Amino acid sequence: MENNKLRIYTLEEAKDKYVGKVGTEKRNQYEYELRLDLLGKMIRQTRKERHLTQSQLGEMIGVQKSQISRIENNAKNVTIETILRVFNALHAKVNFNVELLDGEFKIA
Repeated sequence: MENNKLRIYTLEEAKDKYVGKVGTEKRNQYEYELRLDLLGKMIRQTRKERHLTQSQLGEMIGVQKSQISRIENNAKNVTIETILRVFNALHAKVNFNVELLDGEFKIA
């Protein structure tokens, strides 16, 4: 008779199994995209806490509403300068942690 037990994974075990081990290119890309997604969500949440519309925030930093929407939904193609302008307009402090690993830059 087959053993039909359900295997339970921790989040780290699941990421290792389905995304790749820490340090692999696939895992690094996953972690990078996850951080960018969280950055966009942070901007949206902070904007809403400040009771601003996307249009109002866009006017504050000199971009269209559509640019704010793109930043909130996908921060991949946004310059650090724009991110800093957004957080400055939101009166939020930003810290970047940059590490040099094996001759390559990693922004955490």
